[in-house]
Amino acid sequence: MNNSTPPRIAIVVPCYNEEQALPLSSKEMLSLLDEMSASGLIAADSYILCSNDGSRDRTWQVIEQLHAADDRIKGISLAHNRGHQNALLAGLMAVMDHCDAAISIDADLQDDPRAMIEMVKKFREGCEIVYGVRSSRQTDTWFKRTTAHGFYSFQNVMGLETIYDHADYRLMSNRALHLLAQYGESNLFLRGIIPQIGLKSDVVKYARNPRVAGESKYPLSKMLSFSIDGITSFSARPMRWIFMTGLTLLIIDILVAIYVLIAILNGTAIGGWASLMLSVWFLGSLMLISIGIVGEYIGKIFTEVKHRPRFAVAEELW
Repeated sequence: MNNSTPPRIAIVVPCYNEEQALPLSSKEMLSLLDEMSASGLIAADSYILCSNDGSRDRTWQVIEQLHAADDRIKGISLAHNRGHQNALLAGLMAVMDHCDAAISIDADLQDDPRAMIEMVKKFREGCEIVYGVRSSRQTDTWFKRTTAHGFYSFQNVMGLETIYDHADYRLMSNRALHLLAQYGESNLFLRGIIPQIGLKSDVVKYARNPRVAGESKYPLSKMLSFSIDGITSFSARPMRWIFMTGLTLLIIDILVAIYVLIAILNGTAIGGWASLMLSVWFLGSLMLISIGIVGEYIGKIFTEVKHRPRFAVAEELW
């Protein structure tokens, strides 16, 4: 795009049961659009698109009301709840041909919306992907902070290329969106896919805010599931670890066999029920874990080879 021309920005907001948060967050984001437009940073026809992920409350009705009041608020509604990543991808694909760049942000506004100003500035300077990164986790509880750091550290150990303390708050250029559209996997982990696109990128740091309303949609169980999906979608390292563990146990088994043989020849062998039972339980647990890891990969292959649509859009508001 011509850097002298203000870009048209689309703010993509995935929504699941956000009827309380949307009226508050949309008002703040519209005000921010007005501010950036008045300063000449973005085009006056920039807009917000809310991607409703099959919410069970009145989220879609709220989006319709907001659209009627201000047509800069657009909306799509998925026919079924498909999860945060699919709802976000659906929104990005919907705006792909109707913007110069898209910024994704959650409806709860825990990610500071004013960081968008710096994101757009970096975009106009030539960056095609700008990641929103938390400056600190001081506002988190000890448990949340510890599990989050463990989440990113474990992913790095497993070989994933992710941005530390970055969720899904980011700006992507039109070109980056079209490249993202070429990634056709059903098991979506956008935090792992987008760094692989490889265009010029940068980060903007911000302080995390409290939710404007509603409850968190990511308890510990979902975070663990999300992490497992990411690891098994991008790395075969766990299967390699199974092989190395098996090889190590084989070496230990050979050493123990030599020790037992020597003990028998010396007549000092003593039957040990406890050691036998511990060995059986240990090896049994290891085999079940190994089968589970292999099954996780087979399950993903099963999902991918069917090539089913990742989502279906039931309604649109433009």
